[in-house]
Amino acid sequence: MNILDQICADKRIEIDGRKKALPIGELQKQIETVSARPDFVGALRSTPMGLIAEVKRKSPSAGLIREPFSPSGIAAGYEANGASAVSCLMDHKYFGGGDADFSEVRNAIEIPMLYKEFVVDPWQIAHAKTMGASAVLLIVGALTDAELAGFINEIRALDLQPLVEVHDKEEMVRAIDAGSDCIGINNRNLKTFVTTLDTTFELATMAPPACTLISESGIRTPEDVVKLKGAGAHAILVGESLLREKDPGRAAAHLLSLI
Repeated sequence: MNILDQICADKRIEIDGRKKALPIGELQKQIETVSARPDFVGALRSTPMGLIAEVKRKSPSAGLIREPFSPSGIAAGYEANGASAVSCLMDHKYFGGGDADFSEVRNAIEIPMLYKEFVVDPWQIAHAKTMGASAVLLIVGALTDAELAGFINEIRALDLQPLVEVHDKEEMVRAIDAGSDCIGINNRNLKTFVTTLDTTFELATMAPPACTLISESGIRTPEDVVKLKGAGAHAILVGESLLREKDPGRAAAHLLSLI
């Protein structure tokens, strides 16, 4: 079993427990009182290169990334330095994230937030809405075609944006066939954790003209950003390379300095 399969297997167990503690019917009642959040794609498209800056404590590939760790402080720094949106990890076991981090960040910033999670159940989509997300990540490699199409529709029905993540040609075709209009190309293979920007350069040519294209992972320098823009990316998602810097916000501004 690869790491993606293992995370998703553990996630299903976790969500089964959370559904018993907080039934989806209760979440749906909460949704009725949730105010609208800023448009995710609109924010990314409003600048020459959108930046989704990530709040993440650790990862299976990198281990502990930052300590001490202030989710709100990091996110506020991102917002002050030109980030279009903030991605916050929801998985605790593998990434050290969760509801508390997401809420802390949501209360600290005004820009859109991405619910960065291994979505395997409709409960998580309703939960994302109640938490104040503007977008929800869907990982093609973790879902069947039926699940992917169904989750895209459920996310849109709640006026949220599905960000559909792929890492190879087969997954790109599946994302397009499912009607995705915002596709993230993950330069890190979630099955092997090998990372290369060549993944974006290869898959970007397949994207439909109207699609918002996001390059994710392995982006470290302003020169990388220039190359990705030239390849057709409208936005980038960056976490580890910013979080390892003394001031992640200033690092975010530097990353965008050549655009």
